Amino acid sequence: MALQVGDRAPELLGLNEKGEEIRLDMFKGKKVVLYFYPKDNTPGCTSEACNLRDNYEELRKAGYEVVGVSPDSAASHQKFIAKQELPFPLIADTEHTLLENFGVWGEKSMCGRKYMGVFRTTFILNEDGVIEKVFGPKEIKVKEHAAQILK
Repeated sequence: MALQVGDRAPELLGLNEKGEEIRLDMFKGKKVVLYFYPKDNTPGCTSEACNLRDNYEELRKAGYEVVGVSPDSAASHQKFIAKQELPFPLIADTEHTLLENFGVWGEKSMCGRKYMGVFRTTFILNEDGVIEKVFGPKEIKVKEHAAQILK
């Protein structure tokens, strides 16, 4: 059963690009933008990450911290962060644990080909780690995502 609005997110979110644990208690008193994306260094995912990067200070002033999650490896995340100068951590969910808990891992199709992948989704967690809002794949505008969050 996927997590939804009103549910508390798991305390341990996963390991970041440096192999360090990312836990909810690290963000006490702040809201968390937990955004799930399919793959490092792809056009849509890069646009989304750069939009969040470009508006990072504004998001922080509004009380948010940003954490990205994809099934890419820590090494891939390190390169993506360096190349795009991302100021926030990226969780390497290579085992799909968090992706499955949040219900964003599943069957997709492109050009008639079916495959397993990430549904681009953003969860806004309140100061207590409870899911307050969800932006689904059809709602997210990758080049305007920070503005969507700040509305």
